This record gives sequence, C-alpha cells and structure tokens, in this order.
Amino acid sequence: MTQETSIKLFEQKQIRSSWDEEQEKWYFSIVDVIEALTASPRPRKYWNALKTKLIDEGSELSQKLGQLKMQSADGKFYKTDVADTEQLFRLIQSIPSPKAEPFKLWIAKVARERIDEIEDPEIGIDRLMETYLRKGYSKEWINQRLKSIEIRKELTEEWENRGVQKGQEFAILTDDITQAWSGFSTKQYKKFKDLKKENLRDHMTNLELVLNMLAEATTTEISKEKKPKTFPENRKIAKQGGTIAGNTRKEIEEKTGKRIVTNLNAKQLEQKRQNDVLNQQNPIYR
Repeated sequence: MTQETSIKLFEQKQIRSSWDEEQEKWYFSIVDVIEALTASPRPRKYWNALKTKLIDEGSELSQKLGQLKMQSADGKFYKTDVADTEQLFRLIQSIPSPKAEPFKLWIAKVARERIDEIEDPEIGIDRLMETYLRKGYSKEWINQRLKSIEIRKELTEEWENRGVQKGQEFAILTDDITQAWSGFSTKQYKKFKDLKKENLRDHMTNLELVLNMLAEATTTEISKEKKPKTFPENRKIAKQGGTIAGNTRKEIEEKTGKRIVTNLNAKQLEQKRQNDVLNQQNPIYR
C-alpha cells in the first residue's frame, strides 16, 4: 500500500490526511475532523465517547475504521484512527455541528481535486501556487518552494529504493540533514521560528530554502553513488549531504557577517519585506 501523507485545511483548521494510491482514496484523521467541526478542546476524548456510543448503538462503522501512522505536533508518528470519504460522511451524521454540510462539500472537493491532479499533474502545481499567492508569498519565493518540493520528492524516492521506511525513519534522516546544515534539529528549528504544526519549509527565507535544497539534493546524489544497504549507512550519507550545505552556510555567513538561519516565520518575513519596500519608497520612514 503506497501512502502519501499531507495536511489539508478546512476553515484554517489542519486535517491530517493520507492518499492511498492503490485504492485511490483519501484517509482523514478523525480526531482532526472532530476538532474542526466541534472546536472541542479535547477532541480525542470527544472521539472516544462517540466511538463508545456508536458501539452501544450497534453501529458497524467503528469496527470498519482503520489506523495509520500520522505525525503529531511533537514531530513523532503515532497510530491514528482514520476514515475514508464515505465513512466520514456517515460519521458526521453523529456529530451535531453547523459546519457539517460545509465540511461534506469540502471532503467532496478534496477528493475530486486529487483525481484531477492524477489525470493532469500541472493542475496540482497551479493550485499549490494559487494557495501560496493567497497567503501572501512572493512569486520568487513560490518558485523556490516548488523546486524544493521536487527535490524532496527525488530524495524520498531514493530512500524508498534503499529500503528506508516512511514515517519514523524518514523523519530521522530528515532530522540528520537539517541538523547538519542548519545547526538545529527539525524540532529545535521549528521552535526557533515559533511554529507548531506548520510546515517548516513554508517559513524559510529564499536562502534557507536554497541551502535545504542543496542538502537534500546532495544527499540524493551521494546515496545514488554509494547505494547504502542499511539504515545506519543511510544516516551517514544524510549527515554528509547536510554537512556540505552546512559548510556553504558557514562560508556565506563569514563573507556577509549575517546569520542565515533566522527565527522569523512567514508572517514576520512578509511584514519585514513590506517594511523594506516602504523604507525604500519613503526615506522619511528610515
């Protein structure tokens, strides 16, 4: 079963999801759905109570639901109750919420968009660009981000070819690369930028993205040449790839006298960019 995990947004609420290529189905985290629909501060407790209620009523729905490992806020992967589109439609009937109908429309839209993207991959790229533009990112940054996605995909495909398991092993190797080039573990890097569930790369500057791409692309090339057979060998190569980009970072910092890795997140970076433009146009504000 080939899975592709991602995060979808419903009214700015993050819904962890996983696409099964073989079955051509989306699977959604039930806890995330409940949080989005009910705004409950304890969605897991809500779900446990609802699951018990469904069992007591003799519903077969809870018995047919599956589990997938999904990344939590702490960066680790845990088994999470998931439901496909059809199961979610049935489950929502048991959740009193004024958002139920809009959520059903959202699910249908997400499912349809994925099928469209499979038939024409350019649609997915266009939608992603539109999403970033709506968030206020510049076209230059978006082009870098799209390139980083392509490089990341090449790296994960190489890892899969070397027998690396998705989930925890991917996370460990990513952490090795990040630590080697930036000086931070992924968790430390996100904390430095005051992020929680957000994607770290979405909050990088152009130069941070470039160095991260260099680290991942270098790791891919070394792996193709060395053909590692064990996970420890993959870790060694990940650190080598990250170190090459890390040395580049240090050289740039030495020449410019400025630190590359910044604690600014996307919102603060955009505000800084706007202030810089204002200062250039109006010297009085300097």
